[in-house]
Amino acid sequence: MKSILEDIKNNEFKHVYLFYGEEGYLKKQYRDKLSSAWLPEDDTMNRTVFRGKGVSPGEVIDLGETLPFLAQNRVIILEETGFFKGQCEKLPEYLSQLPDYLYLLFVEEEIDKRSRMYKAVKNTGKIVEFARQNEGTLMRWVLGTLKKEGRKITKQDMELFLSCTGNDMYQIENELEKLLAYTAGRDVISTADIEAVCSVQVANHIFDMVRAVAQKDQKQALKLYYDLLELKEPPMRILFLLARQFNHLLQIKELSEAGYSQSEMASKIGVQSFVVRNYLGYAGKYRKQMLQEALDDFLQAEEEVKTGRLTDVMSVELLIVKYSAA
Repeated sequence: MKSILEDIKNNEFKHVYLFYGEEGYLKKQYRDKLSSAWLPEDDTMNRTVFRGKGVSPGEVIDLGETLPFLAQNRVIILEETGFFKGQCEKLPEYLSQLPDYLYLLFVEEEIDKRSRMYKAVKNTGKIVEFARQNEGTLMRWVLGTLKKEGRKITKQDMELFLSCTGNDMYQIENELEKLLAYTAGRDVISTADIEAVCSVQVANHIFDMVRAVAQKDQKQALKLYYDLLELKEPPMRILFLLARQFNHLLQIKELSEAGYSQSEMASKIGVQSFVVRNYLGYAGKYRKQMLQEALDDFLQAEEEVKTGRLTDVMSVELLIVKYSAA
């Protein structure tokens, strides 16, 4: 990301860029920065945005060959086209012979580094990955915003806030705006403020359910499950998230046994380090074999639902009962 800012600062650009990765918030921020550096924001005549998988490579090339109107540059932004995961005719070759006035920016979530398009951009342009940000980066970002607003927060409450939002920066921004509005006129953001304002992600309800299962609190585990159903959360999505939580427990157990530190484990499985701290306590309540058996059971439950042998609601309920039995 620093290299993009350097390009803008020095006014020295590649003619083709690829932004990819899960962090949509940062991709949008840097997409807009780069686009504005190429053309004034109000120049809609020479800036074209294509979105989705129906984009025609031929149409992109034809537009690219059209001289800009009363401007030095023409800019084409292509978002989530799928060009970097499947076959894309003509465009890879075109990238090696772009006219001097043309700038292309591809924005994708998933890419295949073996694709011809990826190799073409790598050879002629610049590729930047936008991964989910780690705990330290997110905390610094939130603290920076709070400082500008003249607010303070303890580390414990910061962890509580991020446990509610997860590591999606859009979600963090939205919840932070609500929190700042709610605490207007006060200097310190408290636990009570966060609990009163911030929306708790479904994944957090799932983790609470896993915690209840690990503690053999079957009544609480089932209550949380029924609460999720009342919130119109599909049972198969609950099953998917439950399986992901148990997979994290298994990974944590294996990494812990291999001697990895808490921060190293967080980096490897893509969660915040304080989340790992919570996982460690619950992973210790299971044998590795039991966690693997649970993952197998989740797959089996999905198959039974698909084949009609069990209803989706019943399949998840049976798994909760099984793994929360005293």
